[in-house]
Amino acid sequence: MNKHKAGFWFSLALGTALSLSAQAATVDGVEVSDRFCLTCHGTDGQGNQGIDAPRLAGMEPWYLKRQLELFRDELRGTHPEDIPGQEMQPMAAILSDESITDIIEWAGTWEYKPAEITITDGDAARGQQLYQTCAACHGTDGQGNEAMNAPALAGQNDWYLMNQLVNFKEGYRGYDTQDRYGNQMRMMAQGIPDRTAMKDLVSYINTLGR
Repeated sequence: MNKHKAGFWFSLALGTALSLSAQAATVDGVEVSDRFCLTCHGTDGQGNQGIDAPRLAGMEPWYLKRQLELFRDELRGTHPEDIPGQEMQPMAAILSDESITDIIEWAGTWEYKPAEITITDGDAARGQQLYQTCAACHGTDGQGNEAMNAPALAGQNDWYLMNQLVNFKEGYRGYDTQDRYGNQMRMMAQGIPDRTAMKDLVSYINTLGR
């Protein structure tokens, strides 16, 4: 990194938080503009493929909270090959527990819309077979399962799901041993043969309703 790039994004986030007036959350008593999140995650939190920033609208609050805490506590986004994660980590580093709560409440006001399908050349039938292992945690319809700490997959950006499967399999995510659930998913991803299989899997997830 890209430490210079991370520094740039940190400066942008902090500068935005200090200078703009729209309210969403606070950092050390300073009101944070909605641009703090939407600059990367898109209008109304729908995601931004260009910088691998996933949709936040419709994401479970408990899952969003855990991911923000992982980034803030340097348990995610620390692997040198996880460039998007390294860009997110300094963004979260300035967040307090209170500001994370504010962001979660704010994100909960965004309208959920199913993500646009961008992966169209996978074999969904094969993906359905591969998904049987995933269903144990994420549910047969990809709706997620808080008791298993498994987020919903249906309706998420397919390009983001694909990228995260790659990151888990390569060990870029779930890298820190203290990221318990990330570690579990990293181990599960080893059972996916290759990127073609990942594409098939995501193509099947695209068929699931949310």
